[in-house]
Amino acid sequence: MSEPALERIRAIVLDVDGVLTDGSVYIGGDGQELKRFSVLDGVGLVWCRLLGYRVAIVSGRRSEATTRRARELGIEAVYQGVRDKAWQVAAWAAEQGLALDEVLYMGDDHIDLPVFAEVGISIAPANADAAVRARATFVTQRSGGAGAVREAIEWLLGSAGRLDEALDAYRSMLLGEPA
Repeated sequence: MSEPALERIRAIVLDVDGVLTDGSVYIGGDGQELKRFSVLDGVGLVWCRLLGYRVAIVSGRRSEATTRRARELGIEAVYQGVRDKAWQVAAWAAEQGLALDEVLYMGDDHIDLPVFAEVGISIAPANADAAVRARATFVTQRSGGAGAVREAIEWLLGSAGRLDEALDAYRSMLLGEPA
């Protein structure tokens, strides 16, 4: 992927199960669903938001845990129970005034492949289905739920020459200084 294509990316859309999580769902005796999310991924998403990237979540499953994690990260565009992810990503991008080649999408399973065919950059975590990894622009070394999103963000920002800018903005935010 050439640098101009990376520099064109203005939005990041993520699947949840297998990307932001390891794909496991824990269900307690009372029916409560639990998921484990990586703090590393969350920090990377904060970096992107500080730089003005738009972020959305598109998941095939509905989960209150996903809703809560998105709220913690300040992600307002959360679409759950979506079967046609390509349509949803295209609709969200149009609503945001974005062309699909300005969107990076990260997914791990066959339901994500139609999105891969439409967006500017497609990323798969290391533990994604083999067919998904084969079609991805970039495959992380880390697995979903174990820092794969952070690795993808570091790759994107580093390749686009924006990683230092993100780190500076993040440090300023933590210290309460203007960015």
